[in-house]
Amino acid sequence: MRPVRSIWLAGPEPWLPQAEAQGARQRALCADLGFIGLTAPTIVGTDPDNAEIQARELYAERMAKLRQADAGVVNLTPWRGPSCAASAAFEAGVLAGLGRPILAYLNVADESQAEYVDRVEAHVGAQRDEAGVWRDGDGCVVEDFGLPETVMLWAEARRLFVIVTEDPLHDLTGLELCLDALALYAE
Repeated sequence: MRPVRSIWLAGPEPWLPQAEAQGARQRALCADLGFIGLTAPTIVGTDPDNAEIQARELYAERMAKLRQADAGVVNLTPWRGPSCAASAAFEAGVLAGLGRPILAYLNVADESQAEYVDRVEAHVGAQRDEAGVWRDGDGCVVEDFGLPETVMLWAEARRLFVIVTEDPLHDLTGLELCLDALALYAE
């Protein structure tokens, strides 16, 4: 197994109001256990005349960091809807494709939000059809395995912690648990 030294930290943090401070807290937690925390740059305004170039540079920078990472910790906290940040899901997929171990956490404000289907129901509406299958307002099937996230994200994570917290976007308890588990894994 490849030694674990650097860890890609995926999640909505680059878009948070205090993104720099949150990223520093994450990297400090990694350093406390001897890891190098790799985080995305804070998202700031774009130059309308250069937006596409900026986007491509951001993508290239993130892909380079993903390739450097020995493992990933993915924050699957629902963001702007019932699911995680789309970039976090993409980055988890890239890490999986690179064969890197992934651990994940998901913060929710209430235990009733711990299952994916319940969050979809709360955010966009869903109900069971006559066969007992969950469907959204467009009639599309809503994945219902009783899991905290879609099966592809859940199954790839070697550990997935669900944390009930008053501050889902800033609580780092899940990150700490993932790092502790990764430290054991890396031994």
